[in-house]
Amino acid sequence: VQLQASGGGSVQAGGSLRLSCVASRSISSFKTIGWYRQAPGNQREFVGRITAGGDTDYADSVKDRFTISRDIRKNTMYLQMERLRPEDTAVYSCNGYRGTVGYWGQGTQVTVSS
Repeated sequence: VQLQASGGGSVQAGGSLRLSCVASRSISSFKTIGWYRQAPGNQREFVGRITAGGDTDYADSVKDRFTISRDIRKNTMYLQMERLRPEDTAVYSCNGYRGTVGYWGQGTQVTVSS
């Protein structure tokens, strides 16, 4: 199973970006699939996730600014990021669980300048 993240880039504070994570298997086959991020010098932190049933939850730091969605036909999960802040700068990676087995995609860099 492979997860391929893309869509990162550089934006100014207040801007928007949309990240994509394409899975080599059906998105619906993942018990949960979501995003983590890691800034330089920091530990990786949870951003948000979506369950097989379509429920979502988010870290408090991104709630009301970030939205996770999915397109089952395209085996793709999205992270829509609004009102970006410099502290959102990090490498964003997608992560998914099928049963008890976890899978990670490579990261995509998001840089937010003030």
